Amino acid sequence: MVAVPAGTVTLSDRRTRRSWPVDLAPYRLAAYPVTQAQYARVAGRRPSTARGDLLPVECVSWSDAVEFCNALSRCEGLAPAYRLDAGGEGAEWDASADGYRLPTEAEWEHACRAGTTGPRYGPLDEIAWYRGNAGEHVHDVGGKRPNAWGLYDMLGNVWEWCWDLYDAEVYGAYRVLRGGGWSDEHWSCRASVRRRSHPTFRIDDVGLRVARSAVR
Repeated sequence: MVAVPAGTVTLSDRRTRRSWPVDLAPYRLAAYPVTQAQYARVAGRRPSTARGDLLPVECVSWSDAVEFCNALSRCEGLAPAYRLDAGGEGAEWDASADGYRLPTEAEWEHACRAGTTGPRYGPLDEIAWYRGNAGEHVHDVGGKRPNAWGLYDMLGNVWEWCWDLYDAEVYGAYRVLRGGGWSDEHWSCRASVRRRSHPTFRIDDVGLRVARSAVR
């Protein structure tokens, strides 16, 4: 886990042409996306279409992701952060819990940028697996250059689920995805790009990365 400093990030949405600042307290974020080996060890299964211990886990839904966070918390003797709804489409977040959780999209973008202000934290071919260099498949985590805060694969390889609802009034239960994936064109692999999907959606370029709130 990497310690991410407090800060302010400005989120934007191209569809609504709206932007809004978010102030963030310090938190911790995993240096890598969750790997298949880690997911199998904690969840007891391998949902991915590709196979490899160091590949990022994929074909996990948002509901799978929050369940994994709770399971990982229990494995390490921490308080689970989520209470899941019976239908699997939502959850309540206990912000006082010390366990693992999904980052908010503001936390994700702040961490991705690592103090930079451009669309990416470095030249795309050096930092990300995407359609232009991935060879049409997912790659082991950590194979590209990290950002200035030591976070790998923040862009490309697999999209990452965030905690947030995308736009409840328009899209209901749909949750936010960030980062771009191995099959995406270069314009999708930018720090500001937002994608949305249903919390039960699973596909081979969507995974997760875990966060923890700072110890109070």
